Amino acid sequence: MSFNRNNNGGFTFRSGPVKKAKTYSSFWDNSSDDYDVDEFLGNDIEKPKGKDVVALAGYKRAISNFVNIVTEQDVPVVFNSNDESFTDGKKVTIGSNLNDKNFDVAVGLALHEGSHIKLSDFNLLKNLDINIPQEIYVLGERVGVPRNQVISTIKSILNYVEDRRIDYYIFKTSPGYKGYYHSMYDKYFYSKQVDKGLLSSEFRMENIESYMFRIINLHNKNRQLGALKGLKAIYDEIDLKSIKYVKSTEDAFNIACNVMTLILLNIDPVKNESDDENESSDSDSSGSESSEENNDSQEGNGSDGSNTISDEQLQDMIDNNSVGNGSSNDDGSEPVELSDRQKNMLEKAFEKQEKFLGGDIQKTKMSKKDNNSIKAIEESGASYEDVGSDINQNHWDSNKVGGTKCLVVKKLTKSLIDTEQFRVATTWNGSYYGKTNYGGNTNCNYVEEGLRLGTVLGKKLKVRGEETSLKYTRKDSGRIDKRLLAECGFGNSNVFSQTFVEKFNKAYLHISVDASGSMGGSLWNKAMTSAVAMIKAADMAGNIDVVLSIRSTHHNSSGTDVPLIMVCYDSRTDKLSKVKSLFKYLNVSGTTPEGLCFEAIMKDLIPGNNNQDSYFINYSDGQPYYGNREIYYSGREAEIHTNKMVTQMRNQGMKVMSYFIGGGYESESCKRAFKNMYGNDASFINATNMMQVAKTMNNKFLGK
Repeated sequence: MSFNRNNNGGFTFRSGPVKKAKTYSSFWDNSSDDYDVDEFLGNDIEKPKGKDVVALAGYKRAISNFVNIVTEQDVPVVFNSNDESFTDGKKVTIGSNLNDKNFDVAVGLALHEGSHIKLSDFNLLKNLDINIPQEIYVLGERVGVPRNQVISTIKSILNYVEDRRIDYYIFKTSPGYKGYYHSMYDKYFYSKQVDKGLLSSEFRMENIESYMFRIINLHNKNRQLGALKGLKAIYDEIDLKSIKYVKSTEDAFNIACNVMTLILLNIDPVKNESDDENESSDSDSSGSESSEENNDSQEGNGSDGSNTISDEQLQDMIDNNSVGNGSSNDDGSEPVELSDRQKNMLEKAFEKQEKFLGGDIQKTKMSKKDNNSIKAIEESGASYEDVGSDINQNHWDSNKVGGTKCLVVKKLTKSLIDTEQFRVATTWNGSYYGKTNYGGNTNCNYVEEGLRLGTVLGKKLKVRGEETSLKYTRKDSGRIDKRLLAECGFGNSNVFSQTFVEKFNKAYLHISVDASGSMGGSLWNKAMTSAVAMIKAADMAGNIDVVLSIRSTHHNSSGTDVPLIMVCYDSRTDKLSKVKSLFKYLNVSGTTPEGLCFEAIMKDLIPGNNNQDSYFINYSDGQPYYGNREIYYSGREAEIHTNKMVTQMRNQGMKVMSYFIGGGYESESCKRAFKNMYGNDASFINATNMMQVAKTMNNKFLGK
């Protein structure tokens, strides 16, 4: 749907859906994802085996932002969990099957419902029956239209006028969002069958159905104002070109009542059942001659009539302006007959329009499990970040580059673990933690061991929170020393003192641990023991901020692996109790995206300066290796990219230390690759010596 202020027709449909190379959302939302999920509202399509709840949470967040911007209100946006098809005036409900292809449609529908919440008077709609003037009910009774049909018809007319009113408001105040509305109307309202139906002989009898079909398509360029008695007067009453002057739902309601009055004044009286029986009796007594005439009439107006043409022929006539152009059809030119198939399609298109006007759009319901998962994702702050834009799509064709998405989870929570969405953080890992293997050794005890060793290290770091001051007196400048003021009378002018305070810089430490599958067993246990020890020691010091992240890959429901980096602990927001309660649920899985994960969190790292020391510590056990249909990340190219990320960290004033954890049997090529990535900051260390890393960091923290 579009609004053209220079068009006397006011709101008009385009002759067909707009062909666009990319979605409108790509202008606003750089985190939209190309995941193959089923259609947004379709019920006749195959449902996916699972949902990418991270992507859905991102879509919901983006749609919420759009709605809040347009409405200038904090309108809740929720997934449909209770078969909620109608706008309740309090929140916007969206369907659960979203992807990049139908995102514009979903945004348009959400904006449309949000604008109703902002602009429509829902109390008037609830009390519609008592607000309708009594004389309209009386007029309806005279022509056989019952009270309930009067109410439902006025409601439909009101919905149409109200939609035009609020759409105009949004188009005027937020023109950048027009594209979303166009996408919505193209999907739910626009129909070639309706174009054809307007030019055909259908809906030309003076009854409620015909008037409603013609009214709700008055903004279509193929409207035929001469198709029904009084339709021109109805068009003038609604006056689409002056819709901007309709300021409220009450104004729209008054127009709807006036339109209903015009319909009732022009409608053919509705026959009751007794009238039908009498007419049937008269028809039976007329004999075979009358029956033959009736058959002849049906042949002329049916699917086999001489004026019936194919869909393609009719569409060509519309495109070439050879039928229904301007008012020629209104002037008496013979309308085109539709075939039975075309009539059936028109009936379905009209029904679809009516449901749209009534807000009866079926939205795919989300299961309770998925809804809880999305809430957990939202709490975790998970989002996709674009990374590796300069990396080849595959290793045999260097001309194809594009990059991929990296999933960044900013906060580990118990509810996130309970969703079982991420293999590196599951309840199963927790059930496995601390159990002994066949040799009688404990596989995982890094939480308890790390806290114990961290307590020992932390005792030395307590001095970082202390300040030392040294005061010098009898100076010729500084602050006046009151104890020396009496000496001024004896010619002593050195009555000033100076105090020098010495303290440690605040420190920021980001520990990133490789959680790929090859890190399993003792490597993971020792690396996490060292990391937990540093967290505990820093907690005791008091002026060291520590962030711990783990890196792996995430296998989403569409069957695609994406790089994953998860922030498991942040001392600025988390308490040490989180380490004790949640770290046991962490374990290894997936491959090694390395530098792609570093790129995804680059903007979240804290640069070093004169007042703060910043460190980045990396634990890993091999070279970067990762790939999906969008990117091939391995070998020399991945090493160069990782080195580029490490260089960016150094340029931000961060001290980078990278430890290759192994058993001492690493190949020369593996060592060379690690050196290529981390340069002089690369160190090779045996898993049994991991605590030496924590001790080294302690010494750095104590240096001034």
